[in-house]
Amino acid sequence: MGRPFAPTLIIAILLIVIPAISLLSAYDYLQTRERMTSDLSVLQNVTEKSIRESVTNVDTGLKLFDSSLNEELRDGFSLFLQEYDRAGGDPSEMDLAALKEQLGGEMDLYIINESGVIEYTTYPPDRGLDFKKLPDFYAEITRIRLGENFSPDRVVYEPETGQIRKYAYMPTPDHRYLLELGLVPDAFVEERSQFRSQESTQEFVTLNPYLESIYVYDIFGNLVGENGEPPNTETRALVTGTIIPARADYEVRDTVHGEQIRYLFIDLKDPDYPSDPSVVVELTYNTALIQSQLDQMLYYHAVVAFLTIVFSSGIIFLVARRLTRPIERIIDDVDIIAQGDLNHTIRVSATREVMRLERSINTMVGSLKLAIQNLRRSEETIRGYSEHLEEQVEARTADLEESNRMAALFLDIMTHDINNANNTANLYTDLLMDELEGEPRGYAEKLQKSLQKSVEIIRGVNTIRQIQEEEAVLRPVALDPVIRGEIAHYLDVSITYAGTTATVLADDLLAGVFTNLIGNAAKFGGSEVDIAVRVEEREEGVLASVEDNGPGIPDEKKPYLFARFSGGDGEKSGRGLGLYICRMLITRYGGRIWVDDRVPGRPEEGAAIRFTLQKAP
Repeated sequence: MGRPFAPTLIIAILLIVIPAISLLSAYDYLQTRERMTSDLSVLQNVTEKSIRESVTNVDTGLKLFDSSLNEELRDGFSLFLQEYDRAGGDPSEMDLAALKEQLGGEMDLYIINESGVIEYTTYPPDRGLDFKKLPDFYAEITRIRLGENFSPDRVVYEPETGQIRKYAYMPTPDHRYLLELGLVPDAFVEERSQFRSQESTQEFVTLNPYLESIYVYDIFGNLVGENGEPPNTETRALVTGTIIPARADYEVRDTVHGEQIRYLFIDLKDPDYPSDPSVVVELTYNTALIQSQLDQMLYYHAVVAFLTIVFSSGIIFLVARRLTRPIERIIDDVDIIAQGDLNHTIRVSATREVMRLERSINTMVGSLKLAIQNLRRSEETIRGYSEHLEEQVEARTADLEESNRMAALFLDIMTHDINNANNTANLYTDLLMDELEGEPRGYAEKLQKSLQKSVEIIRGVNTIRQIQEEEAVLRPVALDPVIRGEIAHYLDVSITYAGTTATVLADDLLAGVFTNLIGNAAKFGGSEVDIAVRVEEREEGVLASVEDNGPGIPDEKKPYLFARFSGGDGEKSGRGLGLYICRMLITRYGGRIWVDDRVPGRPEEGAAIRFTLQKAP
């Protein structure tokens, strides 16, 4: 015995309403989470872009201030060099302490030997400092020592003490030592630089609600503008061991504490200065804040969904009681129709809505009857078509294959006969050229050139057939023998080729590319043309080119150069199959081909056809 209709209807509707409400709530939750995550990403990008610009602007201002001290240091080197000359080029004989007092007592003096070690100085903590531990900086000071000019540096932080200094360098005349002056600016400069660094970054913490903290580190892993407070060991190791060598941004996610830590590398290196003032900005984002907001929204949705379900259940119960009796009658009538009596109609009820339902069901049954009739007629038609379709397809396929075979046979016969005719004509032309002189001999030479063009066309047609009919089976092919074999066919043409060890993926048709390109360059370049074949190996593949110093190719013809039958309009022009075949072959090998000017922007000084090939593994 079945269940009562009303409870079943209520349960059925609730099974629809509850998942619908749940899906809507879940969809809204996901949309909100995506929107909040997107807002965080946008805000994060804006913050990081602003920080980069702020730090760069601060550094630009400080660079102007640093440059204002250059002349003071330049003047100090005149006395430094005089003392070096007085000591006969022996730093041990130099009175550096007296020289420091003579310079005003605000500059420390350093003498760096060829090994990059500070051998003598008025600043004891730096004596014995080995710059080879900083390879990039050592390379810079070595370049300066071997040069002739005064080289100022930026105001930088000392790695150990954190004190800022302005350095400058001057090589000794004998290039055995590098003289260095270190100016200690007054307290105003130090206070100014720290204040600007802090103000330019910390203000972003208040502008971004997800940003918890921001710190700036120099290339030695020291905190900048934080009163000399040392960073933790792990952070220093990350900055100096990973981020600075890579000179790229870095990201760490702490899912346990709900944090995302972004390290921005800001490249401030200036080629005019030896030191590297680049910094790493550490940004800590609180991703747990988003999750907290999402949890609150999820709780709100759950409460709303529960109240909605309770309210809906009450309404559904009242509606079900009103619909029960007329629906039962409809169900009885539908059962009769379902048993096959499509002529039975639904009884009309008193309720207006149910009456519309009854009329709709009657209309549906009528449409169903018509559809069944049409379906039966369609089945009979389809059955008739399907009985003959397979036979027709097989017959068409056989006819097509036979047509292809006959076309290939006729083309083989034509090619064979034309080649025989060309060979015979060539033989008689050679005999005529031996017998004729003067103007008749010139006619014979033109005839022979026409026959050669005909041979080239037949060869091109055969190559196109082979490309289209044979499936490409690529294998490693040494490029050098292929190129040298084709160059050997043009002994009377000046061809430059340096050789190559490249091995590419191709087949036996590869030689056709160089045949056509070298032949075109020789034909169109004139009797004095110089041809160069170049091969360059790259990570992504091999770049080859055939260049000539002939009349070149006008810009308006370059886009159509590789199309079929795109030969030129001069007396030396062919049928335009050569470059078309080259493009087909290069495409077959997975590369691309294009035309350039031998001298960029000057097409009248020669052409360069370039193409790429895949390296063999």
